[in-house]
Amino acid sequence: MEIDQANREADGGISLPSHGYDQKSDPTPSFGKLPPSRITEVEARTIAELRSEKRSTYRPTVLALEEILYRQLEVLGQGFVRVMDYMGDDGAVVQAARVSYGAGTRKVREDARLIRYLLSHRHTTPFEMCEIKLHVKLPIFVARQWIRHRTANVNEYSARFSILEKEFYVPDEEFLKTRTEEERVETRLAEQPGLFGVDKEAQPKHVAPQSEINRQGRGGELSAEEAKDVLKRIKEESSRAYTNYLYLLNETPDGELRDPDRRGLTRELARMVLPTNVYTQWYWKIDLHNLLHFLSLRSDPHAQYEIRAYAEVILDQVVARWVPLTCAAFRDYVAGAFTLSAPALAVVRRMLAGESVDQAASGLSAREWRELMAALGGGD
Repeated sequence: MEIDQANREADGGISLPSHGYDQKSDPTPSFGKLPPSRITEVEARTIAELRSEKRSTYRPTVLALEEILYRQLEVLGQGFVRVMDYMGDDGAVVQAARVSYGAGTRKVREDARLIRYLLSHRHTTPFEMCEIKLHVKLPIFVARQWIRHRTANVNEYSARFSILEKEFYVPDEEFLKTRTEEERVETRLAEQPGLFGVDKEAQPKHVAPQSEINRQGRGGELSAEEAKDVLKRIKEESSRAYTNYLYLLNETPDGELRDPDRRGLTRELARMVLPTNVYTQWYWKIDLHNLLHFLSLRSDPHAQYEIRAYAEVILDQVVARWVPLTCAAFRDYVAGAFTLSAPALAVVRRMLAGESVDQAASGLSAREWRELMAALGGGD
């Protein structure tokens, strides 16, 4: 079986009800060809088997989302997001808002107007009627940020019962053309996949020093030599940690002893030597309202790059397919919008009245002034 077969299958043969309006007139954007995923033969067979089961249903379905159901959307090196299941669509949001059944055929623009009204006026309950379940593979340090959103149902891969794969995230991992000491470590562990993927030349744009004005952010970029040293150390430490992990376990993934002359440490303790850039996986189920809140924070330019990469894929490749009317409203009223505080609004009114206002006379803090000027397209 070809590995990319799961990404080439057609989705015909499913009979779908219209549920309130004609899906053919649904303004779903054209997404083009999906990027290829690096998946194993086993994963390819699993996806192909899931997608080969055609079902007729009376519940609302979204053809654009069905096209990527079960497929892996690559994120952050060896990570991915894939849609496992969903419930509801834009029509379900409208239906809940109107508390109506069998309301007849409506024009899409009427639904769009209602959805935009709901989102702009923060009437959020109708969006809770839709749910989606994602399978996500991500570095542990990203997962620890992600799990702060406590409005989802989560079930994570357990390192107490299973051996973690030798997969680590490295910032801009393709920066170095050649590998160094860690390559020899990998050679001795040939039964595991490569640690850092394919080597390509790139720039160290995601390896940066600490910001001087934001304790949670990055500021500027490291020089090429500094980045090279940082990446070398990250790779060496990751390789060393995994070597120690396997030594402590003293067993293969099948449970066989590597060294029959000594006993290994239990999996639940051996895992503690692994760094937080090792990949984990989970199933994550959430309603649309809370998903949009997650995306409003994690797709924001101020969010850490690594979690923002996941948020952008979910927004652009999943939500835009699933609920295009809601996604368009979200981009206009949330993601692309800027909320003014009362003092900031007063400054804008003074400016509109012709007054020249600087930060000292604005009554705003330096941070608030910078943010306002950035939103208005002005300088400092």
